Order: sequence, then C-alpha cells, then structure tokens
Amino acid sequence: MPLADPSSEPMQGDEVAHLLGALCQKTKFGEHLTIRNWYSTPEFAEPAAAVLDLLARNKDEVVSRRTRAALENPEKWLFLDTETTGLAGGTGTYAFLTGIAWWDSGGLQVEQFFMRDFADEHSVLCELAERIAERPVLVTFNGKTFDWPLLESRFTMTRRIAPPKLAAHLDLLHPARALWKLRLGSVRLVELEREVLDARRLGWHREDDVASALIPQFYFDYLRGGSATPLAGVVRHNQLDLRGLAALFGKINSILAEQELDEADGRDLFGLSRFLYRRGEAPRAAKICSKAIEAGLPAEYRQQASRELALMAKRRGDHAEATQLWQTLLAGSPHAIEACEQLAIHFERRERNLPQAIEYAELGLNKLYAGGQRFRDPYAEARIARQEKSLVRRVARLKLRLSNENPRRERMTAAAGRLL
Repeated sequence: MPLADPSSEPMQGDEVAHLLGALCQKTKFGEHLTIRNWYSTPEFAEPAAAVLDLLARNKDEVVSRRTRAALENPEKWLFLDTETTGLAGGTGTYAFLTGIAWWDSGGLQVEQFFMRDFADEHSVLCELAERIAERPVLVTFNGKTFDWPLLESRFTMTRRIAPPKLAAHLDLLHPARALWKLRLGSVRLVELEREVLDARRLGWHREDDVASALIPQFYFDYLRGGSATPLAGVVRHNQLDLRGLAALFGKINSILAEQELDEADGRDLFGLSRFLYRRGEAPRAAKICSKAIEAGLPAEYRQQASRELALMAKRRGDHAEATQLWQTLLAGSPHAIEACEQLAIHFERRERNLPQAIEYAELGLNKLYAGGQRFRDPYAEARIARQEKSLVRRVARLKLRLSNENPRRERMTAAAGRLL
C-alpha cells in the first residue's frame, strides 16, 4: 500500500510551494513538498553489457556478481543527489532537498523532496524509502562518501524508518576521475558538464547557477524568516546535477564501450587505459595506451605511458617490445633509473649477456649519482635509497658471476682446442 498520497494542487497560501511549483505530499509521518519535472534530455542510454561488467568489477567476486546482476535492469536505477545544511556531513547535517531521477519514456523523470522545516524530515525519508524500494540501484556522484552515508544516518536517527536496502550503488565519481582528471584536474560535476558533456547541446547551462557553498546559508536564511526566493535557484541547481549525472553515465558508457575514441584527447585515453588495466583488461589497456601516445600526450604523461606499456609488455611475455620501450626512457626521463634496472634484468636473464647487463646497471647508478637529488618527501628518499641498494648489489653480483664464468669459458675453449 502506498505510503504517500499527493494532493492535487500546491498548498494554498504556501509561498514556498508556489515559488517552487511544488505539491504538498502527505505521508503517514506528516507532510513535505514535492517538485516533479520530466526532461527529454539527456536521453536514455542503453548500458553496454561490457561496460556494466567493468563498473561492477570488484576484488570480491561475490560482490561483483551481485552488483552485475543488479545493474542488468536500468529501470531499477535511481539517480540521487542531495542539498544539505552543511558540506562536511555529520549527525547535525540535514538533507533539506533530496533529488531523485529515473529513466522514463526515453527521457529523465526528476522528483525532488523539500523540507519546509526540520519537522518535515520524517515525511521526506518515508517517501524516499518507498522510491528506493521500487528502484534499489543508486547512481550518484560522490554519493558513497557523502550523500548516502548522510541519508543512512538520518534514517537511523528517526528510530522509526529503517534505512532501505540497496541492491547496488554505482558512484560515477571514480570512473570520471580515472577518465578525465589528467586533462581537467578538477572533476567536479559542473566542470565535467562544461568540458566533457557539452551541456548546452543537451539543453541547459549553468551561467546563473547557485554556488554550492552558498546553498546551506540560503536555507538557514529562509528558516529564520528570510526570503525563499533563492531556494528556487537551489532547486534548479539540484535538477541540473541530476541531469548532469544521467548524462555523465551516458558519456562513461560510450567511452568504456570505445565508441568515441577517434577524436579523444590523449590524456583521456591514458586515463581510460589505466582504468581498464586496474579492472583486469590488460590487452585493451595496452591498445588504448598505445593510442594515447599516438594522439600526442604531453611529455610527462608520454613517459609515464611508455613505462606502463613496457610493464604490460613484460607481464604478457613480449620482452622485445618491453626492451624497446625501456630504451626510449633512458634519456631525460624520470623513469630512466628504473629503465636501466629493467634492461639489466633482461640482458642477464633473457639474453644471458652479463657484460651488457653490467653496463645497464652501472648506467643506472651513474644516473642516480649524477642526479644528486635529495627530497623533502621521505617516501622519495626511501625509494632512491632502495634503488641505489638494489643497483649496487646487482652490479656486484653480476661482476662476480662474470669473473667466475670467464675462467670456466677459457678452460672449455682450451679443452675444445685440444680435441681439435
């Protein structure tokens, strides 16, 4: 039986309801305001099966299978974003505006629950619990860290409404950070809308948007009897976040499905390569990493990409390619010392060429000493010390092996001569 029964018209005489175009929603715990809108953009993006496999992947195979099964039906997805009385969270923080959205008729249905004062919280949470029961797969942006823990704590503090059980929680911050942080630096949703999603093409813009830092103060001013007018901007801000969140999934879906790579920035491709590699897609990661270098990576990223390509080649047993890549890193690269050590290992173990292995190990030591770098960062100091110790021991061991092998070779050569 439904817990909520919406009235047919906005509350008469309620300034905020008329201002926001809201209806008074009644539940068994009281009342709150509800704002409903449907948008034709962003349009529904059918999730690719391979993309869902990637996004669901977890170190725990049981969790991976459960998440993958939950993501199978996009009709069960619920996009969620909150506006709160504080940006740091904590038990004294309220979600005074909770926005949810879901795919409907090819577009996006948006519903927002507004607390006219703190007494409306139980009613809002009651309504939210019902919506999550219908669509138990949450899709958020930083929601695993902020929005959902905050709401869970608010459910718990009511002592009357149990936190709803989620079938899965997909936080788009993590793939977005992997894909675009190298190029953008900031991966705030507004930055992604401007630089990645092309929000104007989708039918909205944020030129007159409310700054997130001001939102709590607007609500407190309203509670103290101030103007409710700024709250209309807060509601619009929340709507834009929900639309941006849905559009962001569509973009991630197309990128991970490799549908938009031909014109992609090299830094985005490098980020995609790393994302794929961390999820066990080494062959695809290597292919995309090579494409990133071809697309023209800045020098600092190009060297890092070459290093990661070399490591991937080594792990799949392509030692010729790995050797070639390490040699490109010998000059003017922050990875030159590591390249020397890797080449020393290759020529010792694969080529059985001890003089060449010694040459590369000594080159690594010379580069390390020539650098003369001392770091304030203790981790960097420790790394340099480990490299020095490893190379010194390697040179000593290789020279000892070579000195032991030379007399043996001489004896074998002499014996062969006598037989002839």
